[in-house]
Formats: sequence, structure tokens, C-alpha cells
Amino acid sequence: MAREFVWLQCSETGDLNYRSSVNTKGGMPEGLKDGLSKYSPRLRKHTIHKVKRK
Repeated sequence: MAREFVWLQCSETGDLNYRSSVNTKGGMPEGLKDGLSKYSPRLRKHTIHKVKRK
């Protein structure tokens, strides 16, 4: 299975807080396209994080 590492970038601060692996064979999963609600340590609250490929 072909997997690729992507970073989850905070939409408010621009910080790269999380790294995740996704399956590249079938395209980007629907949940990752819209963004995920993750905790931002700088803001100390949950914000939307979008996928950023390096």
C-alpha cells in the first residue's frame, strides 16, 4: 500500500502541529479535504487544521 506523510496546518496560526499518513492510491479522504478539528497548543483551543503536503 502506498502511504504518504502529510502535515496538518492550523488555519488560524499557520503552525504545523500534527503529522499523519494517508493512503495515496485512492486520492485524499473526504474528512481530510474539509479539515479536521484539532487542538492548537499556541491558542489553547480547538481549531480547523488543513492538509499541507511537504
